[in-house]
Amino acid sequence: AVYMCEVERHCPQVFQNQDKENCHLEDPLPAVVGVTYELCAGIVDKPDLSLEEVAGEEILEECGYRVPATDLRKITSYRTGVGVTGSRHTLFYAEVTDQMKTGKGGGQPEEGELIEVVEIPLEDSMKFAFDESLPKTPGVIFGFVWFQNNIAPKLPKK
Repeated sequence: AVYMCEVERHCPQVFQNQDKENCHLEDPLPAVVGVTYELCAGIVDKPDLSLEEVAGEEILEECGYRVPATDLRKITSYRTGVGVTGSRHTLFYAEVTDQMKTGKGGGQPEEGELIEVVEIPLEDSMKFAFDESLPKTPGVIFGFVWFQNNIAPKLPKK
């Protein structure tokens, strides 16, 4: 969806073509214009698992860290895409260490996932969160603000 919005912004003539069967870009935009920064996430489609267990599986699959469900702290649940899907998201907080890294992460390419784990230095986190040139979900901004208000003040000063 992000890619198609950029195509429409850069090449509005593509969407003016009423013949959708033959609609194509002569000079396609690079795929990277469709990449966004997102929090680790997944679809809750395993009724036998708790939300924390599903989140733990997603952390391992997407980021490569093994985090026990008991180490996840629920922050809150909220709705996104209220005009389209109304999906419910639950935000968890977890601390990870290098010793918890047991996989490469990256998601499942066979399911269309293209995931690169990005680490943002704490001192750059709010600049990153509000940089409009970096496409990100509202959940990313919310997560960074929550962290800055609830965790960062308790961290040891350098």
